[in-house]
Amino acid sequence: MDEKELRPWYREFWPWFLMALPAAAVIGGIITLRIAANTDDGLVEDDYYKRGLAINRVLARGEAAAAFGLQGEIRIEGDRVRLELAGQPTEWPEQVVLRVLHPTRAGHDQTLLLSREGTATYQGGGAVMGNGKWKLVLEDAARTWRLSGEIEPGTTRARLLPLQ
Repeated sequence: MDEKELRPWYREFWPWFLMALPAAAVIGGIITLRIAANTDDGLVEDDYYKRGLAINRVLARGEAAAAFGLQGEIRIEGDRVRLELAGQPTEWPEQVVLRVLHPTRAGHDQTLLLSREGTATYQGGGAVMGNGKWKLVLEDAARTWRLSGEIEPGTTRARLLPLQ
């Protein structure tokens, strides 16, 4: 007999190769399950019906900002956010609310309160933003008008316009 015929099965290449493919699939499945269990996608709104009904109110606030001719420019200066507004509202509010929204993960969203420093200049603590494009939503404290915009990765300025 040939020496090759006397080798046990565990010394052959093909049985190990054929067992490695299902083993890799099982390991990949376990890793995928762990990732799915430990992260929150945050994409599904809990009360989507009420959220849908609120769209008209949001659009009305964008129309109010457009009627006032409001526009804004956000500048991120280190750990501070500086906002300059332009337009003619009936009165400039003492504080405005800036929401920095992650495109897919609600857990990363931030809300900043910016205080007035001049006629239409506001300043406040900075937002911690990671990579990617972030959505910016600016509202007055009474929620009568609303501006929105996006900030690109690697930039420190963003333009805010009425949501229409």
